[in-house]
Amino acid sequence: MGYSRRTFLSLAGGAVASPLALGQSSSGAETVVATTASGKVRGARRDGVTVFKGIPYAGSPAGKNRFKAPPKLKPWTGVRDALHYGPQAIQPPDSGWPKEWKPAPSSEDCLVLNVWTQGVHDGRKRPIMFYSHGGGFVTGNGGADVFPQDRFHDGTALAKNYDVIVVTHNHRLGLLGYLYLGDILGEEYAASGCAGMLDIAAALAWIRENAEAFGGDPENIMIWGESGGGAKTTTLLVMPAAHGHFEKASIESGAVLRLRDQHSATETTREVLAKLGLSVKQARELLAIPAHRLRDVQVGRGGGMGAFSPVVDGHYIPANPFDPVAPAISANIPIIVGTNKDETIMFFQRGDLGVFSLDEAGLRKRLQNSFGDKAARILEVYHRSRPKASPADLYIAITTANWMWMNAIRLAERKVQQHGAPVYMYMFAYESEVPVAPGVNYPMKAEHATEMPYKFDHPDYGAPVGTHPRSPSDPVTTSGRRPERFQMARNMSGAWAAFARTSNPSHDGIPKWPAYTLEKRATMILDVPCRLVDDPFREERLLWESLT
Repeated sequence: MGYSRRTFLSLAGGAVASPLALGQSSSGAETVVATTASGKVRGARRDGVTVFKGIPYAGSPAGKNRFKAPPKLKPWTGVRDALHYGPQAIQPPDSGWPKEWKPAPSSEDCLVLNVWTQGVHDGRKRPIMFYSHGGGFVTGNGGADVFPQDRFHDGTALAKNYDVIVVTHNHRLGLLGYLYLGDILGEEYAASGCAGMLDIAAALAWIRENAEAFGGDPENIMIWGESGGGAKTTTLLVMPAAHGHFEKASIESGAVLRLRDQHSATETTREVLAKLGLSVKQARELLAIPAHRLRDVQVGRGGGMGAFSPVVDGHYIPANPFDPVAPAISANIPIIVGTNKDETIMFFQRGDLGVFSLDEAGLRKRLQNSFGDKAARILEVYHRSRPKASPADLYIAITTANWMWMNAIRLAERKVQQHGAPVYMYMFAYESEVPVAPGVNYPMKAEHATEMPYKFDHPDYGAPVGTHPRSPSDPVTTSGRRPERFQMARNMSGAWAAFARTSNPSHDGIPKWPAYTLEKRATMILDVPCRLVDDPFREERLLWESLT
């Protein structure tokens, strides 16, 4: 049974701390001290929510620990300030971000997490929502003290409105997180192909051990994430190191069925060595090369599921997550999985604006280049399924399905076939009216990542519109100005908070959300209002199934 938003608000009890735990920061904000197994941390309390930022959850992965599993954290004495975000992982610049945006500080020593909670040491059992950020496996962070990165993953609204605990974290990315050295340097570096994922598992273990310090329930942890964070969440489902540290999972626009194999990962490592002027016998010199040089080597090699991403090594990641079947190790884990209706708009928006003015001839040419002799059949089905769609609409729908929607369906199907815990399917369909670019008469609609401010319940905290940063008080973001955006935030955040609390996403503000089955394929269309649809775009689904 789900909870209504009103019920969540009535459950919010506020922090209960001893007088010794309270203080005041230099900025005048109230501070609160929590005692963890690692030591005491001081957070800042505002508007009924205490946030602890930049808490280390493991030792430094730099120096002699580079490319290895994260070392254990050494406890500290005294009270450690947790008032500012920690450094993000070493990473190349995100090509999708305007050049005017200030990058966040980065460091190889980046294993930190952030916590938002209403209570500290108050004996409550709040569900914990443990979020992994997007950016493929190459860029991103769980929060940074620069605008607008200080807003995207802010957990204040979720923690306040639903009395949950929100956790975000940083972990190794790119080459430093996933350069596989096991076949070249031997057993000592067997973990190198999934070091970044082992960081996340260590963060999960830390928050489980210390849940009660923040008023949380160590037996009710939900892992969730978008895009690359969805891929990380999927990968955690197959990892023995993460097993037993979470009870449910949500995979948003990041369903991944297969990961890299050892052979292709080793070939990438050989290419990296050659680019650095090193032979295979000199591979240990990678430990002494400055991190910024290693960062620069990976530029141009792609991100996400490209050259630097988790490796199926047979031990730390024993098998592909959902190919050919769902992982047995997580059969008892309920899952939400889904995509946005118009995922690929964001990627075309970043460098292929011609998509938004396609004519029929241009559409046919693009499909022919991508799908060859299957193009005519694909176009025939989509014309029949969407008779009023423009060529641009059709191309976006086709590429979204091929790239992401069908993976979500296959993951859900394999989860159902496992006959274990339920899986819930969604499609985020709330459309932003903001144009994709100045002078382009095509809206962002429900493109990739547009659901983020809604699930975090801060609809005006999306990316600022335009190529220049705006004031943090300016509400003009990719979410647009439609008043329905606030209802959309309640619809989605309420479902995710309900799932975190009860393992069922139903709540009073949306239709009852049944589990996905192969017979009905119930899918929640997240919009204003939300609606439940059985087997949406069935003809298109059957098309893609016939082409595999």
